Order: sequence, then C-alpha cells, then structure tokens
Amino acid sequence: MSSIINLSAQQLRRAAAIKEQIQSLENELGRILGSSIKPVAVAAPKERRKMSAAARARISDAAKARWAKVNRKKIVVKQAFKAKRKLSAAARAKISAAAKLRWARAKAAGKKTL
Repeated sequence: MSSIINLSAQQLRRAAAIKEQIQSLENELGRILGSSIKPVAVAAPKERRKMSAAARARISDAAKARWAKVNRKKIVVKQAFKAKRKLSAAARAKISAAAKLRWARAKAAGKKTL
C-alpha cells in the first residue's frame, strides 16, 4: 500500500469518496440491523482520584518518621567513630622519653637519620 504522501490529488479524492461510501453503507446496515454496529468512540480519559488532605498528611508524617529513623541510625554510627581514645600526659611523656632515648642510641651508633 502506498503512502498518502505519494498519492496524487485525484487518487486522494477517489479515496475520500470510497471512505464516504463505506461510512454510508455502515450507517444503512446499522439501521437495518437495529444499530448493532456502533461506531468506534474514543474513550474519555479517566478522572484522577483525589486524595484528602488528611490522607496526604498521614502519608507525609509516615515518610518523615521513616527518614528520621534512618537518620537516627546514621548519627549513632557517626558518634561511635568520633569517640577516640586519648593518652594521658604521663603516658605521652613516657613514650616521648623512650623515643628520645632510642634516637640518642641510634646517633651514638652512627646511623643516619632521615
């Protein structure tokens, strides 16, 4: 079947005439058979259901509660990583003294330092 673009004006007129004949024959057949053949109608778009303000508020509150629960867990996890151990002043002095002694012995032995 050829495209409508490729048809001549005469062919288009003939196609329109044939379509009109078909439609009139269908109408006549419908009258004879008692309108058993119904024209194809385009379905009307369905109306969207509306949600009440109270329902929207309940859904919103539930979503906020879920996110608060998720964020609460994240805060607890972050706090666990922030808790660091601290050395006492005495322990720090002891480590420092041991490092100084180690470096003094290394220098005395003639080893190069970086």
